Amino acid sequence: MSCKPVCKLCDKLVISSGVTFTGGNVVINIPAGDYRNGCKYCLVVAQAIPTTATIAAPVVITIGTGTEQYPLSRCDCSQVTACGIRTRTRYSTIVSTNATGGTFKMLGRPCCSPNNSLSSINGTAPAAPTT
Repeated sequence: MSCKPVCKLCDKLVISSGVTFTGGNVVINIPAGDYRNGCKYCLVVAQAIPTTATIAAPVVITIGTGTEQYPLSRCDCSQVTACGIRTRTRYSTIVSTNATGGTFKMLGRPCCSPNNSLSSINGTAPAAPTT
């Protein structure tokens, strides 16, 4: 099957307008608009992730010129971190709102996200890794 030379993009396709590392968060800015509760949006991270971002930095989304930060969550409701997103990649999300804000929740798990969970806890601080 060949690629069509001209095709219309879906109106639910959202291409980021900027990606920054600010206040310890990776901030993805998306175009101004109303993102409705329960609606699916395909988010494309179009810009490079800043090289200053730490891999454990939480990923948040801002809309237009607004300053409110909405978390980007995995399908299990845990926070997506910088190591879980890639440049020039599309992520299917659903907007979930509440009385005071909302979140963009991924439909599926991000690729290549390490699981840094402890295998168990016993009331003492974990040992420092050996070098």
